[in-house]
Amino acid sequence: MARGWESKAVEEQQAMASSRSADDGAPPLSAEEAAAASRIASLKLARARMLADLQQACRPAHRAMLEAALADLEAELRRAGSRDFGGSPSS
Repeated sequence: MARGWESKAVEEQQAMASSRSADDGAPPLSAEEAAAASRIASLKLARARMLADLQQACRPAHRAMLEAALADLEAELRRAGSRDFGGSPSS
């Protein structure tokens, strides 16, 4: 019985997601645009994780490695065309 309820909930979530995308009025994305958006989202998640790791890092060598990786991620975000990821973290 619980399994049937779960499938109904998933079905409702999928229906709501598809109706939301149809209601926003934006034209559908091409495969290239969807891939680019997915890449940017992935880079933003990696950047958020990197910032969290940087806040916890204590050792100078680890911090330097994380700062270099963060700079690379931000450069990749700029190349991908994302401008809303913020700037450099304040240490």
